[in-house]
Order: sequence, then structure tokens, then C-alpha cells
Amino acid sequence: MPHQPAEQRVNNFDEVALGYSMDMAVQEAQRCLQCKKPQCVRGCPVEVPIPQFIAALAERNVEKAYKIIKSTNSLPAICGRVCPQESQCEGGCVLGAKGEPVAIGRLERFVADEFFHRDACDLISDRPQCPLIDPAKKVACIGSGPSSLTVAGYLASRGCKVTVYEALHELGGVLVYGIPEFRLPKNKIVAKEVNALQELEVEFVRNAVGGKTFGIRDLFAQGCKAVFIGVGAGLPRFMNVPGENLNGVFSANEYLTRVNLGRAYDFPHFDTPIVRGRNVTVYGGGNVAMDAARTARRLGAESVRIVYRRTVEAMPARREEVEHAIEEGVIMECLAAPLEFLPGQDGNLGTVRLQRMELGEPDASGRRSPRPVPDDVYERDTDLAVIAVGTRSNPVLLENEPGLALNKWGYIEVDEHTGETSMPNVFAGGDIVTGAATVILAMGAGRLAAKEIARRLGC
Repeated sequence: MPHQPAEQRVNNFDEVALGYSMDMAVQEAQRCLQCKKPQCVRGCPVEVPIPQFIAALAERNVEKAYKIIKSTNSLPAICGRVCPQESQCEGGCVLGAKGEPVAIGRLERFVADEFFHRDACDLISDRPQCPLIDPAKKVACIGSGPSSLTVAGYLASRGCKVTVYEALHELGGVLVYGIPEFRLPKNKIVAKEVNALQELEVEFVRNAVGGKTFGIRDLFAQGCKAVFIGVGAGLPRFMNVPGENLNGVFSANEYLTRVNLGRAYDFPHFDTPIVRGRNVTVYGGGNVAMDAARTARRLGAESVRIVYRRTVEAMPARREEVEHAIEEGVIMECLAAPLEFLPGQDGNLGTVRLQRMELGEPDASGRRSPRPVPDDVYERDTDLAVIAVGTRSNPVLLENEPGLALNKWGYIEVDEHTGETSMPNVFAGGDIVTGAATVILAMGAGRLAAKEIARRLGC
């Protein structure tokens, strides 16, 4: 797929991948072998009929391809951009055994983008016409991230009256505040998916904090027949390193939220304060770390380093994101771990002390754990540090709903077959159940719960 050149894209927040042309998409679709037992479908959490939509695209029938995708996936334009296809659908493609698998995610993105100008009823649901909404079949979704949007799209397309409650002032959850514009455009993609839901009479209530401005019992008292909890896991983790409270040390949550939701990247049109570090260090090896590092480069940092205890090969981030970061000048400082953040002369963050690491012997699972190299400590100048080592469940809603059973990690326990919690007709899915995971897994959980809710309501 064509991309912006690295030297060009580090100076803007425009989308990096430029997308296929029709001829390119058809050529790629024609590589599909149309397996009788497609392993790609087994690897998809929302069970997209992949061979069928690719066959339609190979015949240049974009409308048919889109209809097939939408039969199971409410947000294909988003999934085509941010899902880890290499470990899911594309990971099961038989062509990948000896060469390149079919670029299923890119084809999904192409189909969705091509179809985006169509009618909203076609855009968001797998039904040919907008259904009549039954006000007696009321369902509430808490949170407006990918799991809740999936529930809303599935149920609204079947005639349920869905209301989505969002704690922030913009809709989309992690799709808006967590993923940078250059990976997932907000107005071009996320807003269109949300607007299409509104055309299906899904109601969105902003600035509504579950557990504070309303509770689950309030929703049932208002006539809801079912409630879905999709509030994500937005409480940042820290490393318990001395100096983490210095000015200049951010959690990835705060840093990316300021830039993405607060539009700090679009100064002066949006006057959101953000620290524009010169020497930036990011701690972690996942997609969030890549997002933070690549964002810092676009905000003018002279040096950006990702500090990780293991090697590049062991980083959990998508290979594509790692490659893009390196192309954009991000330095991978592997086999290193922070010992202490130290202030400069102005009292703000000035340097970080790092411990050199090495990989020990493989454990029972075959993974080699990092261990300190004796007496090998060094310092790096850094005026901005971003901690991207994961998140925990946000307790705001959970502390005010004692009827919800939680596991030992503080996440909601659900029935694995229905998504139902310990509270009758209250369902949950996404990161608040699994811990921080992917958009597509959250959508899969939303689809599971939505199917059960629809069954109970007779939709």
C-alpha cells in the first residue's frame, strides 16, 4: 500500500497509509485462493466472511463486498486500519506459509472507504433498510468505544432503541483519545461511523460518567431492558521509579489524550497545552509506545528513543508500527530499563538513569526474561518521558456498583458464552473484561453480548 514518505509525514498528522486504488485492490483480491476451509475466518474475532467479500471485490463489486463485511463487522474502516491482522486473519492465510498473505485488512479498509458515501442504513448495518425503532426495547451502553459502538450498531439495526453514555465530550472512546490521527483519522473515519449510528436513531449522551452522574439501577428505572458496560481500561500504570512525579513525566494516556482529543497537534487552531520535548524517551514496547514516540517526532522532538527491557523482536507492537517508527527516526534503545528520573536545574525532568539489561536463560514457556547487567548504569538527557507500560481498570463505575463481580485483577467477570455479568441483564465487554487488548477483540465481545441481548428482546 502506498505511504507518505517518512521525511514528509514526520511533519504532519495526516494518515500515513494512503490506501489502495481500485486496480490495486482488485489485483490483491485476485491472489486469494478461496480455500474451502478458510483459516482466515477462524482468526477473525467478529467472524467476517473473508473469502466471500474478497471474491466480490475481485469482481469489482464493492457494494456486495461491503454488505458481506457488514454482516458481522460494524466498523470495517476502523478495523482495516488498526487491527493486528498479521496475528489474526492474515496469520491464518495459507499463502503466508511461503510468501505474503493476502492483505485482508487493507482490502477491508478499501471496501469501507469506497462505500462511505452511501446511505447510513447501509453504512452501519447488514440490513437493506433502516428498521422501525421499538422504544420498548431500550438498551443502554456505558462508554462509546469500539465494543459499545458494535453493540449499538448491531441492536439498532434490529430495531432496538439504544442510548450510549460517554464520560468525555467527544464520542469514540479510545478510538478518539488513544489512537493518533495519522493512524486513524477522527473526522474522516470515526465521526462517520458515529454519525451513521445516529441516523439509526442511536442516542448519544456526552459528559455522563457512569458511577457518578448515573448508575446502572438508574438505567433500569428509566425502562432499559439491558445494559452493556464498555468503559475500557483507562487507568494508567506506572513503573514505581523514583522521580516519576517530576514535571515532564507523563503517562501515555494523558500525553495521547492531550494531543488527540485536545487536538494539541493542530495548534494554533486548538490551544491545548502540551510539552514539546527536545529529547524524548518513551518506556514500553507496545502499540501505545509507538504511537507516543511517533507523535513526539511530529511535535518537533530532536531525539526520540523507545526504551525497552527486551529486544525489538520481542516488542508486542505490530511490526508495521515498529517499522514506521524506525523509518521516522525513532531510536530503539533496547535491553535497558529506567532506574530513576532526575531533575534539571529548573526542577523539571532533565535526565534518566538507565540500567543495561541482558536476556537470561529461557523459562518453561521458552521466553527469556531480562536481567540487569551488573555495574552497567548510564544516563540520558530527557526533558519529556512518556510511560507506556499498560493500563488498569478504571474504578469509577466499579466502586459504585457492588453487585458486579470482579476478578483478582479488578476486571469484570462475565459469562464467556453471553458476556453477561453477575448482575442480570447487565453485560460487559472489551478492555474492562480482558484488560488492555485490541479494537477487534473489543468488537468481538460487543458482538457476542449484542447477539444475546437481541435474542432475549426478540430482535
